[in-house]
Amino acid sequence: MKKKIIYILAFILLLGGILAYNYYQKIFGEAITTEYVLYVNSNDTLLDIKEQIKDVSKNPNTFLWVAARKNFSKPKVGRYVLAEGMSNNNLVNMLRSGMQTPLKIAFNNQDTLEKFAGRISNQIQADSIDLLKSFTEKEFLLKHKLSEKSVLQIFIPNTYEVYWTITPDKFRAKMLRAYNRFWNKSRINKAKKIGLTQSEVSTLASIVQKETAKKSERPIVAGLYLNRIKIGMPLQADPTIIYCIKEIKGQDYVVKRVLTVDLQINSPYNTYKYRGLPPTLIAMPDVSAIDGVLNAQNHDYLYMCVNVDKLGYHSFSKSLAQHNRNAAKYHKWLNKQRINR
Repeated sequence: MKKKIIYILAFILLLGGILAYNYYQKIFGEAITTEYVLYVNSNDTLLDIKEQIKDVSKNPNTFLWVAARKNFSKPKVGRYVLAEGMSNNNLVNMLRSGMQTPLKIAFNNQDTLEKFAGRISNQIQADSIDLLKSFTEKEFLLKHKLSEKSVLQIFIPNTYEVYWTITPDKFRAKMLRAYNRFWNKSRINKAKKIGLTQSEVSTLASIVQKETAKKSERPIVAGLYLNRIKIGMPLQADPTIIYCIKEIKGQDYVVKRVLTVDLQINSPYNTYKYRGLPPTLIAMPDVSAIDGVLNAQNHDYLYMCVNVDKLGYHSFSKSLAQHNRNAAKYHKWLNKQRINR
């Protein structure tokens, strides 16, 4: 009889141990089999979460079981990185607290504010329309002495760490802080030395950016344009003409060759008709273009032309006669390539 009681007790203990182990495993055991990025939107339910993690969870149903035991029903919106070996308990706690994992977003030089908003909306939750509304908010522009065209200058191409759920206004504020940090004392002093404001530096940098993709050439090109400004010569920058054409034809209009008739476009951005810098930047310059202007080379060049013997680079000249020879060679090459527009 005693042995029978002992066996029964042993069985109960064993059964209790198994149940306790299973209970523990459901809550604290390894549930996630591999790292996974989970996106939770405002209308997502726990069933939606279960569906999302089904391929990386040992048993998605245990997630629901643990959530029920912890009286958890509504996950917070966010982007969450689920680590390999994470337990259901940690997962529920993460979604309950909204403990997101920040992500790194990056952007390079964008031609327009619309394209920039689209680039950012592909990386965070906010859509491009809401971003554009924030970027062009009248009170914000007025406060910082910006316009819908000049606001593009506050976005410095780089990599930034943000939360996926960052609001458009908070993103805008973050970019403005980064812009103000970028313009440190050293850069401000360099701008003063060449006689330009921060906005003017960005404007000239946007032209330099479009004029040459070669970073090594940018200080040379910047020096050339500064030489023209000093002597009162029009910038005569083809990128500004292309900007004018796209303003008329649309941003998707392709311009591979500037024609003589284009130089007559009546626009303050036409640097063939109007001296000095255009009213605002014509695209988002990257850091190398801005620093290219701030560290412009001192030289006597006044003219530049595409170097057909070394495509991607330019031939620089001090005299109009030499420039005309370079230009004739370039136009001959364009005709040979049948590039008419």
